[in-house]
Amino acid sequence: MEEKSLRNAAGKGVTVSRVSDLSRLDFPRQCRLVRRSEYDAVYRDGRRRSSREFSVFLRANGLEISRFGWSIKKALGGAVRRNRIRRRLREIVRLHRQEIASGWDIVIHPRSSAATAELPWLAADLLKLLPRADLASPLREKPAG
Repeated sequence: MEEKSLRNAAGKGVTVSRVSDLSRLDFPRQCRLVRRSEYDAVYRDGRRRSSREFSVFLRANGLEISRFGWSIKKALGGAVRRNRIRRRLREIVRLHRQEIASGWDIVIHPRSSAATAELPWLAADLLKLLPRADLASPLREKPAG
């Protein structure tokens, strides 16, 4: 049954065709900010970073994972446009979640150009604002200090 569904998915242009790949790139609920109190804590106690495309609010959460949320103002357009921005942000975070340091609550505020900007450029702009995970190899020696 699973083999048949994977063949159907491949025919529809799905990029992830293995179940093991899917678990690594999913975006589970535990990685999202869902309550208003969580957003309020980030705004109240966090710090802000800005770029041309985004304002990002960061707050250490003391957990082993980073949690993400976004706030898209109605001034950015109608529901279709706002949902497009939301889908693009979710995809960027989903694909690059392993590169982002764990232990942060992050709220992303996009600007209007996020709906039309090229996705790779948008991802690079967002990743510059976020804390990066230490991707250094454990075999690499650190310089003495």
